[in-house]
Amino acid sequence: MDPEDVRRDWAERTGKYSPEYYADIGPNEVSETLRDVLGHYVGDDAAILEVGCGSGRHLERLRRQGYENLTGVDINAEAFDVLAEWYPRLAEVGEFHAGAVEDRVGGFDDDAFDVVYTVETLQHIHPEDTWVFEELVRVTSDLLITAENEGNSPHRGRGETAVSYVDDEFPLYHRNWKDVFSDLGLAQLIREPTDRDTVRVFRTL
Repeated sequence: MDPEDVRRDWAERTGKYSPEYYADIGPNEVSETLRDVLGHYVGDDAAILEVGCGSGRHLERLRRQGYENLTGVDINAEAFDVLAEWYPRLAEVGEFHAGAVEDRVGGFDDDAFDVVYTVETLQHIHPEDTWVFEELVRVTSDLLITAENEGNSPHRGRGETAVSYVDDEFPLYHRNWKDVFSDLGLAQLIREPTDRDTVRVFRTL
């Protein structure tokens, strides 16, 4: 698929996999893992960015834990209306930016955030736009966390298959995020497979 087609699909998403869809599901296992990791490594004054925050279910779990320096980026502008409805306190304390990460990340300063994390977002970045991974490292001063679908084999990878399609509709690119971010100068601290994703915690050097 053309990268613009991929972005347009997510920007206009309704129904399944839309902001309303995930708001209805609410915080999940990954939300709890993020809370635990941040509780171990950073204080509650940490500046935190979620790339692909959707309706805010993971950020809301962090807010309830005492974090308030929260920023979110999402390609679907309607996500923030859903966020305000479901999590009004988060809408008050957080800072939110509508747009694709490819368009937004360049507006952040170097080392702007103590923690940057993504949940099932980087897996949809088109191969033509992988430069954005380096930009995420640039804006991260301490921890970068990925919770992405790396495939369904026991090793969470699909061998030679670089891409699959969700519901035969949009692409999911399978990458080993340790390789990606190690090559960009980060050190992996934690790898934790879940039923759906692989959570990896990286630290800047």
